[in-house]
Amino acid sequence: MPFGAEVNGGVGRFRLWAPSASQVALELSHARGRHVQPLTAENDGWYSATVSNIVEAAHYRYRIDDRISVPDPASRSNPQDVHGPSALVDPCRFEWPADEWRGRPWEEAVIYELHVGTFTPAGTFNAVIERLDYLVRLGVTAIELMPVSDFPGKRNWGYDGVLPFAPDASYGTPDDLKSLVVAAHARGLMMIMDVVYNHFGPEGNYLAAYAPQFFDESLHTPWGAAINFGGKHSRTVREFFIHNALYWLDEFNFDGLRLDAVHAIIDASEPDFMTELARRVRSGPGAARHVHLIFENDRNQAKYLRRLNGGRALIANAQWNDDFHHALHVATTGERDGYYSDFAGRPVWLLGRTLAEGFAFQGDPSPFRGGELRGEPSAHLPSGAFVSFTQSHDQAGNRALGDRIGHIAQPPALRLGVICLLLSPHVPMLFMGEEFSASSPFLFFCDFGPELADAVREGRRREFAAFERFADPAAQLEIPDPNADSTFEKSKLNWDEVAAPACAEWHTLYSDLLEIRRKRIVPHLDGPVKATFAVDGGRLAVDWRCRDGASLHLRANFSDEPWRSPALAGDIVFASEGATPDVVPGWGGVWAVERGERTHG
Repeated sequence: MPFGAEVNGGVGRFRLWAPSASQVALELSHARGRHVQPLTAENDGWYSATVSNIVEAAHYRYRIDDRISVPDPASRSNPQDVHGPSALVDPCRFEWPADEWRGRPWEEAVIYELHVGTFTPAGTFNAVIERLDYLVRLGVTAIELMPVSDFPGKRNWGYDGVLPFAPDASYGTPDDLKSLVVAAHARGLMMIMDVVYNHFGPEGNYLAAYAPQFFDESLHTPWGAAINFGGKHSRTVREFFIHNALYWLDEFNFDGLRLDAVHAIIDASEPDFMTELARRVRSGPGAARHVHLIFENDRNQAKYLRRLNGGRALIANAQWNDDFHHALHVATTGERDGYYSDFAGRPVWLLGRTLAEGFAFQGDPSPFRGGELRGEPSAHLPSGAFVSFTQSHDQAGNRALGDRIGHIAQPPALRLGVICLLLSPHVPMLFMGEEFSASSPFLFFCDFGPELADAVREGRRREFAAFERFADPAAQLEIPDPNADSTFEKSKLNWDEVAAPACAEWHTLYSDLLEIRRKRIVPHLDGPVKATFAVDGGRLAVDWRCRDGASLHLRANFSDEPWRSPALAGDIVFASEGATPDVVPGWGGVWAVERGERTHG
């Protein structure tokens, strides 16, 4: 990497981009004492130093203009948290297995999103390894880690990271994370890292003290000044984040990245940052193995999901499909607050559109956004360009009390939603614990310093004061304090629940559906899928035509009354209790697979 520190054969190389600094010194601490060495100024704001006889695991900082000591922004490890010194790491010392893992095709993906700190009681990388066999038995093929880059304090969702290259020490060491990747690959599981390139967290980011060129004060995001991806000095900034992406894919052998909120990355360059990053990934690690990129993009920009001949992704493999979630949420819960208001008028029709065409909003006006046109046409895209879900960390954690959909929707409605999700040609994503209807909430938690902690706590209560339930100041006190350790502890999964009868029923439903998906749906997803849909009140019919000639048929009844319809052609692969070939019960669904002749589309 052009950034950070490297150690090789007892020689350490240190580099820092500090274009606003007049002088930079290296502060090196190890068992033999403390060493201070000036860095040599190079061109374009770079400073460097080489140190011989370097001690393994030595700690270091950079002293800026003799006024402030800062960790390395490209630190591979920061064991004393974001305000402490960085630690040297020799990435070559980790022994990877001799059998090279090449990944899995995208159409096989069944993603399981998890937060390392709350997935297990221990909350570590090593503890995740203990649950991998369970995930394999469930039918999962890919694990998506919420961001693990070093954040302030001992607990955080991960989106407040400030050292993008350093796995947070509360979860374990870099080698522990590599061991998790090795263990996952040994079981046939892909590993996907959630990365944040749209902002830095509010505590522990020292870049403004010596490299304010990282930011563009003329452009604003919800987190403050935008990261400078297109202005003067942006070349170095772009390289910093591109090398971060390559770092996770090369040095840790991750199989893909999920890019958080790319709609908040402001860049009018050509190519823009997302496109350039994708090209570097595709021509780098993606040239030799399966590497997948997933975008979160509220703008519904189909241009990032384009395919080359043969169906290979040009930029992103897929986008998180919030439209599917929102339509399904309204159809199954009746909630219409906030952004759900866009889906309140015809949730089942919009759900059908997402299943058949990808986006619900394809250049349509969004009432929630004041009539702003949102989205681009997406019916031409393959179904695999959309990652759909019934819940995610956002959709639970951004509720005042961290409610999962299982706490809100009636069981028959939720079961129907799960059926629609897990058997559709979209790539399904589960949020940890949903497969057994976990009773634990997923709350918003963090561990900031006192002043920022107060601001976050009060800000969250003001945010929900607009909701009728929390209009009373006394009711606002019910909203958990994000900085309290108890808020974090309440969000941890209780694995003893899996064996409870009610939870076991949900687990059986998920595992059975994923087995049907693996055997009867995935074999037909190796090419384009064309779809049509029809809606009559709460009755939804979706039909997909696959390149191999097979057709997939869904009949879903989002109403109380039975639905009499013509019998589906093909083999019935799943039917809700009480369904017959020509009757779909209220809140029930039927799936069929019909074989046919291969097409050449």
